[in-house]
Amino acid sequence: MTFTYCNYLGDLELKKKETPGCRLYELPDGQWVPSITSVTSFYNRQIFINWRKRVGIEEANRITKKATTRGTDFHEAVEVYMRNNEIDWGHFQPATQFMFHHAKPYLDKINNIHAIERTLYSEYLGLAGRVDCIAEYEGELAVIDFKTSGKIKPEKWLENYFVQETFYAAAYYELTEIPVKKLITIMVTPGGEVKVFDKRNKGDYIKLLVRYIKEFVSNNTGTDHAKE
Repeated sequence: MTFTYCNYLGDLELKKKETPGCRLYELPDGQWVPSITSVTSFYNRQIFINWRKRVGIEEANRITKKATTRGTDFHEAVEVYMRNNEIDWGHFQPATQFMFHHAKPYLDKINNIHAIERTLYSEYLGLAGRVDCIAEYEGELAVIDFKTSGKIKPEKWLENYFVQETFYAAAYYELTEIPVKKLITIMVTPGGEVKVFDKRNKGDYIKLLVRYIKEFVSNNTGTDHAKE
């Protein structure tokens, strides 16, 4: 399959820097704002802390490292494919090729790509971040997120994914005035199981996004990254 592209963002790119507990992006006006992933991670921090205590620090570190490597590898393979390039599987883990093979029928439902691995920002929300993909999925414009997981997670555990995707939809509209119709999360496991979550109730997640932002700001007022 050959993917088509349309670029409404121009050459937009933002500088970023890492601070303790927060990634920051510099907006065109010089203001530094937190990343959406920093905000969602902060809101859900207690869940992560409790999990690390339950499984043990050493095991938690092992699982996290494995998951990060798996996710990065899969994202890179998907990006190569969607940029209409041939994938050299010698540069990837065997498990990545297996997951890609099972995810490919769902990737082939994507076309008319507006953005892939692009930085977006919202001056109104005071946030920025890097979106996996904005493109048509089954003919409707969507924010598309590619996720790998040891097993398919229940939808009720994915609120932070949907909140993050909602931010990308809002930021894209702010920058281009092009509305996104839906949020698509394509989740694939090492065993080849694939699940697509299709969400259209962006209004509900906008309310949650505002709650996430308020908690982040109220708990980080006076910190170095809040002062940037």
